[in-house]
Amino acid sequence: MGISQYIKEIGRGARGARPLTREQATDLFGQVLDGTVTDLEIGGFCLAMRIKGETPEEMAGFLDATHARLNLVPAGDRPLVVLPSYNGARKLPVLTPLLALLLAREGLPVLVHGSASETSRVLASNVLTALDLPPMTAIRPVANGEVAFAPTELLNPALKRLLDVRRVVGLRNPGHSVVKLMQPTAGPCVVVASYTHPEYARVMGETFELTGMTALLSRGLEGEVVSDPRRTAQIDGFVRGVRTELQSQEAGTASEVPGLPKEIDVATTADYTRRVLAGELPVPEAIATQVRHITQLALASHA
Repeated sequence: MGISQYIKEIGRGARGARPLTREQATDLFGQVLDGTVTDLEIGGFCLAMRIKGETPEEMAGFLDATHARLNLVPAGDRPLVVLPSYNGARKLPVLTPLLALLLAREGLPVLVHGSASETSRVLASNVLTALDLPPMTAIRPVANGEVAFAPTELLNPALKRLLDVRRVVGLRNPGHSVVKLMQPTAGPCVVVASYTHPEYARVMGETFELTGMTALLSRGLEGEVVSDPRRTAQIDGFVRGVRTELQSQEAGTASEVPGLPKEIDVATTADYTRRVLAGELPVPEAIATQVRHITQLALASHA
């Protein structure tokens, strides 16, 4: 079916719009990624979905279309840990590189992927480069105990172009949800996902169940997947789509985290990361807990 027919279904406003089936969503998103639709139609799709919101079935369909078109990282002998990083630091240091390197220290292959969606923020890719881990220039295997960063355009150039629509219309679109849930490898993997609003948690969790993915889901740090070191958040684990609550949320926010710098610039964040890895500063307990849960999910996914 042509994209205009889909837009008629999803573009009737928050109350009048009809949800698409998983198969319809797969077809629609495939047309968007294949470039067979006009820029105007893509804009209409993005705005309509922004008003309506995605259902789990639609997200599953968008992921089906995406997975069929990704340049996949070759599978290794251990599950690949996937850390989407698209937000960066606004008030606190971006600690996704620390999470990635702590997971690699456990012997896991770790892929961080992302692109700049917030021009004013410090990005995980910048910190990784400062830690002598520059972005990949081509898709390749990720070794056990290695952290690699893949720009989104290496995984799928059309997906990166869809993300960039935000720069024109000023609003997020389904592409921003897809990149935080997708599996960029043909082999076993653990997708680490985060949310900022409870409604996103519901949709993301049900999407993992529908697609049978292995994943960890919790509230992240300013949109990043790493746990907020000041809080004890709820953490849910999914093993081939089966959900388990791994940690309950606790009230309260710590006023201070030992060693965590006040500045968020690249050099300061990279230095803090090095010092934690060297044992000069403590690993924040929330992040240490997250590492344990991800490692356990990787073992369960390979069983």
